[in-house]
Amino acid sequence: MHTHETIAAIATPPGTGGIGVVRLSGSAALSIGEALCHSKIKPGLIQFRRFFDADGQVIDHGLCLYFKSPHSFSGEDCVEIQAHGGSIVLDMLLERLCNLGARLARAGEFSERAFLNGKVDLTQAEAIADLIESGSRAATKAAMRSLEGRFSEQVHALVDEIVNLRAYVEAALDFAEEEIDFLENSDIRLKLDDCCRHLENLLQQAEQGRTLQEGLSISLAGLPNSGKSSLLNHLAGYEAAIVTDIEGTTRDVLREHISLKGIPLKINDTAGLRDSQNPVEQEGVRRAWETFGQADVVLYLVDSSKGLSAADRQNIARLASDSLQLVYSKMDLQDTDGSTVEDALYISTRDGGGMDKLIQRITGQVSDYNQDNQAFMARRRHVDALRRAQDCLQQAVKSFDTTRSGELMAEDLRGAQRFLNEITGEFTNDDLLGRIFSTFCIGK
Repeated sequence: MHTHETIAAIATPPGTGGIGVVRLSGSAALSIGEALCHSKIKPGLIQFRRFFDADGQVIDHGLCLYFKSPHSFSGEDCVEIQAHGGSIVLDMLLERLCNLGARLARAGEFSERAFLNGKVDLTQAEAIADLIESGSRAATKAAMRSLEGRFSEQVHALVDEIVNLRAYVEAALDFAEEEIDFLENSDIRLKLDDCCRHLENLLQQAEQGRTLQEGLSISLAGLPNSGKSSLLNHLAGYEAAIVTDIEGTTRDVLREHISLKGIPLKINDTAGLRDSQNPVEQEGVRRAWETFGQADVVLYLVDSSKGLSAADRQNIARLASDSLQLVYSKMDLQDTDGSTVEDALYISTRDGGGMDKLIQRITGQVSDYNQDNQAFMARRRHVDALRRAQDCLQQAVKSFDTTRSGELMAEDLRGAQRFLNEITGEFTNDDLLGRIFSTFCIGK
């Protein structure tokens, strides 16, 4: 990346602290830093310096570090100013740097320059933001694995498999006039199957990584007074929702962000599902159904003291079975444990009965996956790219089985390779980069 612009930003969060950091990156970083300090700055040393304004008055004093290109985070000349952490002091330093020739950095521009200069690939750059914003220890560890290149390594390995397969298919096209049918007499179908299997495994891991990055979305469903709000309060650890004997207390969607077993959860408590003439309650029910379609897990609660009703069965029939978990609440109000209902869970928020099993059912798959220290962080765009690549490979299999068309197979394999390269940034566009890095912190 070649740019004549030198950027500057405050790298520490807003507020008052003992230390604040201002960063410079670009071809003029050293000269601007030296002008601020009225002295030379040497690379590889931590140096005490005074920082001066335009009138020669001392703004502050602190430490100065110079990282010479390419031995810096961004791959450019970088200077870091460590001053006292008052917001006014840092603003004065930043203003002075801009007066000396720097410009204010855009959100994520330091990381963007690191990517464009080949210091990190796109998944590693995104992992930096994920590491900063991680909401649990599991997410932090997964983000660090992505930053160290675990995800990128698997994508590159799969791309290499597809490139080798492409080379064989396209070589076969070059010998199309020969009597030997290279496609017919090769193990190309086995290689295709290997690629599909490896991509399926990577997609499953990326889905898990997306859950760690975004959080597992849990929606609570059920008739009025089935125990949804009580369950929300129990999981959140405080009275997040109003609980009364009056039906229809919850009208809107209540959202809580918590962490269970190191897994970030987004819990949605919804309005009781029933027919109503009240327009407010009707809107609450509509929003409830909307959250069910977006949830990773829907916990459908049934009051144990009343049992499964016809209305419950009707609601359950509308829900996606792959995300549905039936939960009998208020088990302390019934005599039997209800064990005849297959795959149902039985809980009591009053005495905590069954809550460990419920939590394990919710987090089990993700937490088990993370315990092997192999989980990496992934984003929704990564999962989408992997699915598009999977579609291309499946189409290549179809082309091989039905037409033996090398031209179609080669095109499908090129498509799969292109989508995989979007993940790490070998094939991307400026609009995508702009969207990705605009979500980063200023100064990172």
